[in-house]
Amino acid sequence: MLKLVLPKGSLEKATLDLFEAADLKVKRDSAVDYKATIDDPRIESVRILRPQEIPTYVAEGLFDLGITGRDWVEETGSDVESLGELRYSKATSNPVRIVLAVPADSAIEKVEDLPPGVRVSSEYPELTRRFFADRGIEADIRLSYGATEAKVPDIVDCIVDITETGRALRAAGLKIIDTVMFSYTELVANKAAYADAAKRHAMHQLRTLLEGVLEARGKVLVKVNVPPGALDAVIALLPAMKTPTVNELYGGSGYAVESVVPKDGINTLIPALKDAGATDIIELPIAKIVH
Repeated sequence: MLKLVLPKGSLEKATLDLFEAADLKVKRDSAVDYKATIDDPRIESVRILRPQEIPTYVAEGLFDLGITGRDWVEETGSDVESLGELRYSKATSNPVRIVLAVPADSAIEKVEDLPPGVRVSSEYPELTRRFFADRGIEADIRLSYGATEAKVPDIVDCIVDITETGRALRAAGLKIIDTVMFSYTELVANKAAYADAAKRHAMHQLRTLLEGVLEARGKVLVKVNVPPGALDAVIALLPAMKTPTVNELYGGSGYAVESVVPKDGINTLIPALKDAGATDIIELPIAKIVH
């Protein structure tokens, strides 16, 4: 039913891992194959292409549904339907930033310090042009085809580039002086395809699976048994998505309590639960959480 396009490059592995965790495993003959399949009745075909191209192709109707970055939607000015952010990037769940960077030893501390005619290299010429125009700064903007950070200071005065942590820019001897935009990975649809009720329903079902995986990341299910006198103390320790689930054990011997909790901190939570009187403590992984 749906023609799907997924990003190649830096987002590729994280995207394929996400789809596999959502029980939508992407199958292809080799790691360099641009054509793939997903064994799901809602998906007719899969292509894997550069995220820079995806918004345009989706807007033109070559694909019904795609994953790309908000940065490339803005850069290309593509008229697509957004189905919302998918909070993951190359290595983390944080957004990436498009930033303005100059040499670390430069006296320039803010964009207003840049001189008229400043030379700027970027893989985002349209975003960069709008950024400088909005600030009334004349800029000589040059399209970069990669290794943008290597062009400062011999070829250009500054760069507009993408970063997730800032480490690569610092390693290249650069400092960030402004942020052009924040960008998350985004699920986008062709507007005509989205207007079709059957396709729209299929798109939202796929989004539910993907968001369920992302929601479950970093969380575990904790199940414990609690004697009657310790219930309040145990409940007080347990964070929960809503409230912990409590069921009375057979014969009135206590309670079974379960709660979804952050994985971060489980190393202190489990001993604290035991100290509070909980027994038979079980920690279980969670594949998906769908609200």
